[in-house]
Amino acid sequence: MQTGKVKFYNVSKGFGFIIADDTNQDIFVHQTGLVHEIRENDRVSFEVKDGKKGLNAINVERI
Repeated sequence: MQTGKVKFYNVSKGFGFIIADDTNQDIFVHQTGLVHEIRENDRVSFEVKDGKKGLNAINVERI
């Protein structure tokens, strides 16, 4: 599991980005990958998988 911080999350559209702690890389997150609801600046743990347009965060949980 990786950790990071929610950089941006649009609740009404159901997507956003997480900044990974280890790489400072922006990783896309969609509401279907959430375990808990998230908001901007939340600390989260997550797994990464390859998506059609790049990396996607899945199994995202607040920590």
